[in-house]
Formats: sequence, C-alpha cells, structure tokens
Amino acid sequence: MPTNNLKCPNCNATVVTYRNPFPTVDIIIRQGGKIVLIERKNEPFGWALPGGFVDYGESLEQAALREAREETALELKNLRQFRAYSDPDRDPRQHNISLVFTADGEGLLCGGDDAGQARLFSLDELPQLCFDHAKILDDYRKMQVAKSL
Repeated sequence: MPTNNLKCPNCNATVVTYRNPFPTVDIIIRQGGKIVLIERKNEPFGWALPGGFVDYGESLEQAALREAREETALELKNLRQFRAYSDPDRDPRQHNISLVFTADGEGLLCGGDDAGQARLFSLDELPQLCFDHAKILDDYRKMQVAKSL
C-alpha cells in the first residue's frame, strides 16, 4: 500500500513510496546458566534482550553479532535462529519485525552503546521487560521445557 508520493528532483514525476516494517534482531544470550538483559538508555526505557536494527548490507547473523558486541561486549558462539516476531504492535515506536537468535556469550559482560547496563538474570526471576520480550522469553522457556521431556 503506497503511503506517500514524492516528486523526482530531476523530472518532477511522481514516485510512489511504500512504508514497510523495519528488520531487527534480538538475541537470547546464555551465560553461566542465566540470560543476558540490557537496561535501555533510550525510550522505551527498561530491560530488554540485546538487539537492534539491521544495517543496510548486513545479514541478520552479522547484525546479531554486532549488536551483542556493542551492547554487552560479549562474543557469541553457537548462534542459532529461534523464531520471528512480527506483531505490528510489538514495538511502540513503529512496526518492527524481529528475528530472534539464541547464542552462548563469551567474555566479560559489560553494558555499552545504547545499553545503560547489562546483567544476568535467571529465567525464573526476570524484571519487567520492554516490547514483547516477556513473550519471547516465555516461548524460549517453553521450548527448553519441551526439550527436557
């Protein structure tokens, strides 16, 4: 569905543009039997999974590795796709589609970039989370339980 019409600066022809969702990644990083969460410096404020927007020319995997490094200082091992989350209301800022990865984190955990701090949490003792990250971690917890049966 076209959202607005722009004019070409050279020929003045109408150029139809489309408003599309933005691709993002989130990462469930395991370290020491716990999950890494970051406290966001930017709105919406609160705790969240590490992650962010995919840069132009970057693969989803590259974005996950970069975001983890920027926000947690951790290197990722065993990076695996978990699930995609696409509810248009999952982010109050705009329609973002996230591919969620799981990985093991290696190194010294330290918040950076737009993360005020980074900490380890047990899946059973999570703080209130931004976006749909509580649902993501609930889905992850259910998958872990199903694997152990």
